[in-house]
Amino acid sequence: MNCNRLINLRNLLFFLVICLTACSSESSLYADNQSHPQIIKKIESFYQVWKKTPYRYGGNNSKGIDCSGLTKTFYHQKLGKVLPRVTKEQIIEGKAVKQLSAGDLVFFKSGRGTTGLHVGIYYKNGLFLHASTKNGVQYSNLNDHYWRNHYLSARRIVD
Repeated sequence: MNCNRLINLRNLLFFLVICLTACSSESSLYADNQSHPQIIKKIESFYQVWKKTPYRYGGNNSKGIDCSGLTKTFYHQKLGKVLPRVTKEQIIEGKAVKQLSAGDLVFFKSGRGTTGLHVGIYYKNGLFLHASTKNGVQYSNLNDHYWRNHYLSARRIVD
């Protein structure tokens, strides 16, 4: 199979995942009935180390980190899982979920094309951890107008 055909198949798969997961119900976002206390503690301890780390596109250290770098680092350091480095590849990992649990990846459509994706780690009570372009590593609320309107999907990597 030639390279162009492989790239086109990958883009088609990505498009299908986006279309299928975008249909998830907004009201299901805030259900915490499956949250895991041990993962919540891991998110909290991870946040203590990374809070206020500035956003840097392509970054993956304490001098600066981007959203997919943060999720990749969390999963590797705290859960022993390896995630792809970029958001458009992370969005096809694991399984799609409608009711969020601590540690689920949450995805947002934040711009145009496939590069306009943002990812964070669901924490609890509607909060998620992410690398904000304005404020660095922080918690944000899924109920906030911006995040609610840009929510795309969630993926569970660990059960």
